[in-house]
Amino acid sequence: MTKRMGALLLTLLLTVSLALTACGSKQEPKEALKTAAANASKLTSYEMSSNFTINELSYKPASGSQSDPNMTQFMSMLKDAEMNITGVYQAEPMQTEMTVGIELKGDMGMTFNIPMVLTKEKMYMKVPNIPFLPIPENMVNKFIEFDLKKLAEQEGTEFNPDAFDAAKTQKLSNEITDAILGEYDQQKFFKNLNTKDANLPEGVDAKQVVQFSVNNDNVKEAVTVLVTKALPKVMDIVSKEEYRDMLQLSQADIDKAKEDLKISETDQAEMSKDLDKLKDVLTINTFNIDFAIDKNDFPVYQKLVADMLIKADGDEVKLAFTGSNTYTKINEKPEFKINIPTGDDVITMEELEEMMGAPYGY
Repeated sequence: MTKRMGALLLTLLLTVSLALTACGSKQEPKEALKTAAANASKLTSYEMSSNFTINELSYKPASGSQSDPNMTQFMSMLKDAEMNITGVYQAEPMQTEMTVGIELKGDMGMTFNIPMVLTKEKMYMKVPNIPFLPIPENMVNKFIEFDLKKLAEQEGTEFNPDAFDAAKTQKLSNEITDAILGEYDQQKFFKNLNTKDANLPEGVDAKQVVQFSVNNDNVKEAVTVLVTKALPKVMDIVSKEEYRDMLQLSQADIDKAKEDLKISETDQAEMSKDLDKLKDVLTINTFNIDFAIDKNDFPVYQKLVADMLIKADGDEVKLAFTGSNTYTKINEKPEFKINIPTGDDVITMEELEEMMGAPYGY
């Protein structure tokens, strides 16, 4: 009896140990991304934070050419420009709220925030106070209510709620990501990063970080794989009835796009020659996408870092930017901060037409 009990306990301990090991173990990079993409469709709610920053943007004209002052001013305004988005998402009933913050630097520097709320049939956008735009004072800080169903009727089209279905959009995004990344060679484009060295933001607890990387050595293969293998698979996904209807694409449009993507051996040979010249035009100092995956195999953080130099006809453009998405409070009860606007805080489309009609003479 004692031996049997001991054997039973040993078997139980081994089973639990194996289960715990499996839950916390790292997968091969591509397999980990596939698992995370599949699990993303199980997200019923989350809080998100996104950032996009242009770290470097400069233009150097060819020798002997004069720089365009308008181009210089435009570059100056965009350099160090930032866009930040914070928001909350809930699948049922469908409700998304977000605040889009834009910060421009340079001589025309400005900062403004645009809060937005989206439900299944309506979108609300708060009117910001932007100095150089002649917005009527009684509209500032009010929410404009866009009735998506009415807008569709006015345009003579059928209202398609799937077009604003965040869950279905996420599912499409996951399938496309899986299809594209699946075509790339794991040894050449993917690797696991040590989570301690991945510079994850505070609060992101990841069991695995996978990096997809393109550099000067593999950029030719990266573009070739994208055009000849990945994009045809993307078109197959888009042609599914659920996505075709959501994107309001006809099968004829998709068939034409598929036909355009077909490349003959002669075309592929020409493309190969053009890509061989790419190294003379494009220098990729950095192009990395990091994917952080938590213990539940959810994709909780993505970060893109790019630093490139483009040379064409003697002109040079330096471009460096970073972008990131962070997801927290996954599948927890959402805490909305803006909520659905009501009462005097709302301006309907009809009221908007009246307000805009007076100053603009409509």
